Amino acid sequence: MTSKPTRAPDDAASGIFQKNSTAPQFPYNDLREWLVQAEKLGEVKTMKGLSWEREIGMVTEMVLRSDTAPCVVFDDVPGAPKGFRVLTNFFGGKRKNMTLGFGPDLDRLTLSEEFYNKRWKNLQTIPYEVVKEGPVLENIMEGDDIDVTKFPTPLWHDHDGGRYLGTGSYDVTIDPDSGWINQGTYRVMVHNKKQVGFYISPGKHGRIHRDKYEAMGKPMPVLIVCGGDPMTFLIGCNEAPLGVCEYDIVGGLRGKAMKCIKGKHTGLPFPADAEIVIEGFVQPGNRKMEGPFGEWTGYYASDTREEPILDIKAIYHRNDPIILGCPPQRPPDELGRYRAVLRSAMLRDNIVKAGVPDVSAVWAHEVGGARMLVAVAIKQRYGGHARQAGHVACQCHVGAYAGKYVIVVDDDIDVSDLEELMWAVVTRSDPASSIDIIPETWSTPLDPRIHPEDKKKGNFRNSRAIIDATRPFHWRNEFPLVNAPSPELRKEAMERWGKQLNLKK
Repeated sequence: MTSKPTRAPDDAASGIFQKNSTAPQFPYNDLREWLVQAEKLGEVKTMKGLSWEREIGMVTEMVLRSDTAPCVVFDDVPGAPKGFRVLTNFFGGKRKNMTLGFGPDLDRLTLSEEFYNKRWKNLQTIPYEVVKEGPVLENIMEGDDIDVTKFPTPLWHDHDGGRYLGTGSYDVTIDPDSGWINQGTYRVMVHNKKQVGFYISPGKHGRIHRDKYEAMGKPMPVLIVCGGDPMTFLIGCNEAPLGVCEYDIVGGLRGKAMKCIKGKHTGLPFPADAEIVIEGFVQPGNRKMEGPFGEWTGYYASDTREEPILDIKAIYHRNDPIILGCPPQRPPDELGRYRAVLRSAMLRDNIVKAGVPDVSAVWAHEVGGARMLVAVAIKQRYGGHARQAGHVACQCHVGAYAGKYVIVVDDDIDVSDLEELMWAVVTRSDPASSIDIIPETWSTPLDPRIHPEDKKKGNFRNSRAIIDATRPFHWRNEFPLVNAPSPELRKEAMERWGKQLNLKK
């Protein structure tokens, strides 16, 4: 079967994004150009001779938990062809700002706000461009030559059920009804030379596509891009609007079209400068046991179950290919860091577009994997404003999946500061009257708090708590004064003497 990808109708993104962007250029186009920029920042460490069975995972766990640790390139991996590499911890230090196209001096909350204001709020998409050639075609494996095990795929965590090639990867799928092409990040496990398995939570765009093909009794075409550029990976693992192709979003962010090649077997597009691309089909009902895998909640919560298999028809890769590794660890980790910056901006956009006024800041906290704990700051305008912001935040597109707690605070609170946030909770909220509970909300089997019996039944639901930690609106002017300088005065003090005293925001 060869699928002929088409675009979703032009009005699929109506009211969300426009076309023909004039966005600024980014300092890189592919993973190798990104690596050059990271080296210029002095934030790359190359380690040679470490084993995929144990040592790469051990080092990766150490660096992913530190924002100051370098990006690590693992080379000369025993058992792998010479030149085949693994790269981990790309989103930390000054390089996280570079990844999003900003200078090195922005703190994380300011980086998120700048991304929202200068990149996302008025984003105009640029459709990807189909080309015939690219470095990803330097090597092509088909037929008996297919061997996905030749790549130095690590065993990331001690208790993982296998090697996961797909952690910093994204899957390309197509809606069989509309022709909408989607990129989503789903874990990918190596089964054997010619098969990989991948898990997708219910409700995710790729899962919707998969379920449609399953219902139709037709094979689903899939691409898995391992070692794409970091920006495309970041957009693929955040909530893009329904019906919008992430390639086109990245084109808008960069100000120029992504160059893509159509797969020989599926017709699906993949970046011409990707490191590794796996192409194949998922046959209806074809499943194998997948997992367990240490996931972003910090647990092996999804256990082992039968999941679909991708039968590989071709593998394309560059000379000396690089696997982009981004395995989840117990939060806060790299996964939380990059998702916090982007998801906070996207969530703010959703809340504002839903009609909530005067949203000052949003932060999806790293400790909750950028999902389970969200803080929203508002400048209160009317009674019920805080509740409105909280309910919208937990049920809009970006906030609806796998959340737990939404805390709404006044605009004098730094939403990215956990201690400041909790101070607002314990001093401005009342347990009996400030908390709303919403039952039966969208969750995931990755949630360790869902009962095992419910998981067996496919009941992946939880509840949400919305905490109003603002000054009570109707007597806010009588609320005790804070014994601290205003945000403006504090900012002035930091600008004048912060560096001299070696203080950080």
